[in-house]
Parts: sequence; C-alpha cells; structure tokens
Amino acid sequence: MRYFVIVGHKAATTGDFKLDDIAGGAGRLDILVRCVNSAFFLSHDIRRDTELFLILLGGDGPPKTVRFSGAELRYLNPDERSTSSLIRNALIKKIEKEEVRSSPGIYVSRASFADVLTALSEKGRIIYLKEDGTEFRGRSIPEDPVFVISDNKDLSEEEERTLSGYDPETVSIGPYSLHADHCVIIVHNEIDRNAH
Repeated sequence: MRYFVIVGHKAATTGDFKLDDIAGGAGRLDILVRCVNSAFFLSHDIRRDTELFLILLGGDGPPKTVRFSGAELRYLNPDERSTSSLIRNALIKKIEKEEVRSSPGIYVSRASFADVLTALSEKGRIIYLKEDGTEFRGRSIPEDPVFVISDNKDLSEEEERTLSGYDPETVSIGPYSLHADHCVIIVHNEIDRNAH
C-alpha cells in the first residue's frame, strides 16, 4: 500500500461552501482536490493500492479527516467539481466517535493529524516531503510508505513537533518547491519505476 497524508490548514470542515468557490470560500480545498486526483487516477484506471487522508483544519469544525480508499472507490471522476462534491457530501455527514462512510471508498472522521499519524505509523514508515530533506530519487523505498505533505503553507512548528515524534525520514523530491499534487505524482512515479 501507499499512504498519503495531506494537511489542509484552511480547508473547510463543514459542507456549506459553494462548489464554484473551492479556492476561496472552502479554504484552498482546490489544492486537496487536485491531490485526490493525482493520488488515484491512471489513464484508464484507479490506483487500488493507495489511501489518501485529507486533514482539514479550517472553518468551524476542525479537525476533520476525509479518507479515500482506492480499493473501494466508486464515483470518483477526474474533474475537480465532482471531487469537491464528494468531499462536501462527506463533511455533511453526522459524526459521532467512529469514522463514517460517506460513499464507496470515502470516509469522514474527527481524527486529528496526530490520530492519523498514530494509526499509519503502525502500517508503514512515515516519510515527510520537505524541500531540505535528503534526495528521494534512487533511494530504497520502504514497504507501505506513509508520505506526509503540507498544502500551500508549511507545517506549523507544533505540527512538525507532532510529526517528529514518529521519527520520520525527511526527503526532498527536487531542487524546487512544487505543488502538493505534483509531489504525489512524482512519488507514485518513483515507486512505479522501482517496482518494474
């Protein structure tokens, strides 16, 4: 499996945003939507070996986590509007303590960044993608890696302290700062190349 954790610092946590304003009114949800599409879409298929966790920290109800499971996904289409609609539908769900299924392969919970890291640290090695990390290309990639990526803002000092408690590898995928969704594609590509 491949796991991606994307932190959306201002991303809406309630479903009351307009689908034509995901970059503004939904707190840069557009960044996270593009990460969803990059994580799962192949040319004519979906990556079934991938799970994506969107950590939403904005709006009136943080934190919320929307989890996408490639093995179960249905109704995911390449356009940003329909992906935004799937996320909005998840955010409308009433959540008690347990994760709630919104649609096939999409779940929502009140899990925090630390909660998600705790759960995933038992599945695989945590890898933090950051500009000043060690070179990613050509390195051996552990089984079931967990990649942590921030949105258009760096992780806060508190978030970095939380992450450091899991002894992550810090890696860089190139000399320039890239969009989060591009980082997801490059990581997939490197693992694909190593696997064949």
